[in-house]
Amino acid sequence: MAETGLSKPVKLKADLAAFCGVAELPRATITQKLWDYIKAKKLQAKTENGKAEGAGKFIVADETLLKLFKVTKVTSKSTGKVTDFTALKVGQTINMLQLASVVGANLA
Repeated sequence: MAETGLSKPVKLKADLAAFCGVAELPRATITQKLWDYIKAKKLQAKTENGKAEGAGKFIVADETLLKLFKVTKVTSKSTGKVTDFTALKVGQTINMLQLASVVGANLA
């Protein structure tokens, strides 16, 4: 049976492949690896652009995550809203719900 949806392996762009250690992974696994890293480094904040506290709905960009976040500039097909992290800096945050946009922007 062929894998589909979130379990189907996808090709990763160079920075995400370096982060994950492989060139192809399912989206669900990519997201899990990102969350494992975020939790291990305590890169969550309770407020937008707040200090990393280890909990909260915002993800604080460190040097490693910034490489992945900065390639994100996508337009929602349903709302037309643009998610643009190209000017993000270390210490700034993204909402955890925007992590799917980051993953999508880092696929080859």
